[in-house]
Amino acid sequence: MSRPNFLARADTSLLRYGAHFFESEIVSAHDAYVVTAEGREILDFTSGQMSAVLGHSHPEIRAVMHEWVDKVCHLHSGMLSAPVLDLAEGLIGVTPEGLDRALLLTTGGEANDAAIRMAKLVTGGHEIVSFAQSWHGVTGSASAATYSAGRKGYGPVTPGNFAIPVPNSYRPRFAGVTLDWQAELDDAFAQVDAMSTGNLAAFIAEPILSTGGIIDLPQGYLAALERKCEERGMLLILDEAQTGVGRTGTMFAFERDGVVPDVLTLSKTLGAGLPLSAVMTSAEIEARAHERGFLFYTTHVADPLPAAVGCKVLEIVTRDDLPARAVHLGAHFRAGLERLRDRYEKVGDVRGRGLLLGVDVVEDKAGKRPDDAYGLRVMEICAREGLSMNIAGLPGLASVFRIAPPLTVTEAQIDQALEIFGAALAEAE
Repeated sequence: MSRPNFLARADTSLLRYGAHFFESEIVSAHDAYVVTAEGREILDFTSGQMSAVLGHSHPEIRAVMHEWVDKVCHLHSGMLSAPVLDLAEGLIGVTPEGLDRALLLTTGGEANDAAIRMAKLVTGGHEIVSFAQSWHGVTGSASAATYSAGRKGYGPVTPGNFAIPVPNSYRPRFAGVTLDWQAELDDAFAQVDAMSTGNLAAFIAEPILSTGGIIDLPQGYLAALERKCEERGMLLILDEAQTGVGRTGTMFAFERDGVVPDVLTLSKTLGAGLPLSAVMTSAEIEARAHERGFLFYTTHVADPLPAAVGCKVLEIVTRDDLPARAVHLGAHFRAGLERLRDRYEKVGDVRGRGLLLGVDVVEDKAGKRPDDAYGLRVMEICAREGLSMNIAGLPGLASVFRIAPPLTVTEAQIDQALEIFGAALAEAE
């Protein structure tokens, strides 16, 4: 279907929600490709919405879906099925001790809302701290803890939310000053302490900030952040929507730093493209929350079909050792991107971990000023040539490519993407 007709229908029927719509109608998808109505195959290096960790239409995922569509998809929220318990036990089995209970929900925003709600109930506080470049969702408490976009024009958010700057080695807060993340963290919490009314409940963080620009927290930072929380009686919530389930080279990104969060939220990658999320915490915190009447009773809590898919995702990721594959292919991909950085003046930085990589495009390497217009132009050329490369098309966020191919991607597909991306960089420049 041609762009004018297809997008004209969208203009007259859809409520616009912030997305930059793709040029063509997508009619199917397989492996690392989406297919347009014209029959074009486009490499999907966003894994859908950073979620299709096993690619599209994975045969084992399809089989599980067919099986449970024939059995039961949805139940009353007070009824349990085998896949729900299997997934909860599976998650407990692949996470460190201290993450001993699981709540199965739908989206990342919903999981973060539940985590924050639990933290407030358990600690008795209501103040939540997050990063000034964070993205945790657009619902309720998750929205209040999100600072990278979407705060203007909606009126008051949940009271008691504070933001601190994220340590950024490529663009330190003050020009000419070498990044000292410990000093920045100490200063940030001094400011939080000054603003707090004495009711701090939790800090919520992404181990790698994605919408904020693929900013990987320095090694040691999470442990220092954990200590700050312990000193104040706060819970540490880690949002691994995009970094969880193998993408960064370990099953969970926090494992690199040797910390265990008080609460872990998972989504996106856990469902491999289906709406599935999880909140995990310790038996002790769960018991305290239950004693105080914790309530997060939603329509699609503990649904059988997505839970069955989550079980299969964990099975495949562990059986096929996809975290190790992310390390190997991520190193290959990063090396290619770094060659492009060395070749083009407008590629300022390459960063990330495993198969979650970022490319920062700039006006020039010396000034490091983001070049949003150039980034959007490169994205358009890539799409035209058969590569979907994600860049947040929001004001101030259109200069960092967030690259997240499926963990099942091949080296040949990565090389094809590098060729298209390099040609797009040259044409746009």
